[in-house]
Amino acid sequence: MRNFASCQVEPIEVGSEFSNTRLFPFSTMFCSFFSSLFVSVLTIVNVCANPLHPPPTGFSVSISRSLRHRPSVNSSSLQACDLSRIARECKSLGSKYRDVDQNFNNTIGLGPIFDTEADPERPFIQPVLGQTYSAMSLTDYVPDGWLDLMYYGPVNVGTPPREMTVDIDTGSADLWFSKKQFKHSKSSTLKKSDEDFDVCYGSGEVSGKLWQDTVSIGGLVVDGQYFGAVSDLSGDFDDLPNDGLLGLAFGRIAQCGKPTFFENLRAKRKITSSMFSVHLARRPGRDNDDSAVCFGCIDPLKTLGSTIFYIPVIYEAYWAVSMNAMVLTANKTVLRLPTSIRAIIDTGTSLIYLPQADVVKFYAAIPGSRHGLQADPEFYTYPCSAVFDIQFEFAGARFSINLADFNLGKLNEDSSDCVGGILPLSNDFPPDLAIIGEWKHSTLRHFQASTNYTAGDEFLKSWYSIFDYTGGPKGGARVGFSPSINNAR
Repeated sequence: MRNFASCQVEPIEVGSEFSNTRLFPFSTMFCSFFSSLFVSVLTIVNVCANPLHPPPTGFSVSISRSLRHRPSVNSSSLQACDLSRIARECKSLGSKYRDVDQNFNNTIGLGPIFDTEADPERPFIQPVLGQTYSAMSLTDYVPDGWLDLMYYGPVNVGTPPREMTVDIDTGSADLWFSKKQFKHSKSSTLKKSDEDFDVCYGSGEVSGKLWQDTVSIGGLVVDGQYFGAVSDLSGDFDDLPNDGLLGLAFGRIAQCGKPTFFENLRAKRKITSSMFSVHLARRPGRDNDDSAVCFGCIDPLKTLGSTIFYIPVIYEAYWAVSMNAMVLTANKTVLRLPTSIRAIIDTGTSLIYLPQADVVKFYAAIPGSRHGLQADPEFYTYPCSAVFDIQFEFAGARFSINLADFNLGKLNEDSSDCVGGILPLSNDFPPDLAIIGEWKHSTLRHFQASTNYTAGDEFLKSWYSIFDYTGGPKGGARVGFSPSINNAR
């Protein structure tokens, strides 16, 4: 087991919590238990001193994982990179983010989705996962052993409820199910309509009709939830194990024009906190460590220490935050490459993509790197034996990325060059858009210190991630990162 002290996680002014927010008001017995989990004992004392209030409602859903091969940094054991998989995702991302500029612009001047979190009868408390919560497990889908493709989990639809599986996607805002899998004729609460439903994603396109029915996750139930009853799916979706998709971006960008499932949970007071959190396991099924989504709650057992680093969301369309720089360190030499990027935190994206200009600067700083000329997708290689450190800087904090995650595999079986895990977006994208995927061994380092950037699964495996609608400045949204238990393994 690796010593987590090497991660050098420190509190920063971006917005560190657990240490300055009141937690779930447990009894004395629970306070004693959780004090061993949190660094700040004073916080626990303050929590216990508060009068008890009805506990917030929440549900943590385990999610499964679609995994593909994760290569070792040891060049002798590396497999060849499957460029065809990368090409498919690159091509389809253009559809998913085709309206990104319009969606950003449409949020300018708008207030928060929820007016306030304050309630004189039930003051806001940080909703820590306890006996009043349970988890939604996620499955990690990895069909050919090369790349994590998606995380999906169970939901129930209709009356009587029928279990369906949905991909968890913070980069989109629509809910849909395959009409064939739903078997809608058996639901007594279904409301059909002739309104068309059509959405494009990074993995394909779906179309059908917009219907309503009861949708539930664990004990959290929304009656009359709008969703797409999909009858036509592109070939990309035909190969996937999930029955649908649960969009968790802001409902303002939903193609159906309706609130998301999570927004309805909050509006109907099914949960008392406007946040959800995500844990993506590195070794699902082992160490009692399943991937999970916690609706209205935070699970401290999925984090290390007691600190959450919060970053304000800059446009409440996507979970977008500011990225200031990329930092490379080799032979004790540190090179900081300033950027001005809006970073979209997207659990529905597998890999990491940056604007063309930033990718060129990044690889130019790595000795021996080369551009994959006339390749589809466009990519860069670097010597498999090279050793360096990569960091992304968000709002004054640096997140380090392990080379084992950056390395996508050898260019071919006999090559000494490897494919780098940061890829350029084509000129069809806005010049300031970028997308990040599943980095596993990130660490956060204190650093005092605009383009679009998407942080996806590759990054989120190292960070327990909190998506908070109302905890930011002036009641706005924010994204929080707390060191994941993955970093201790």
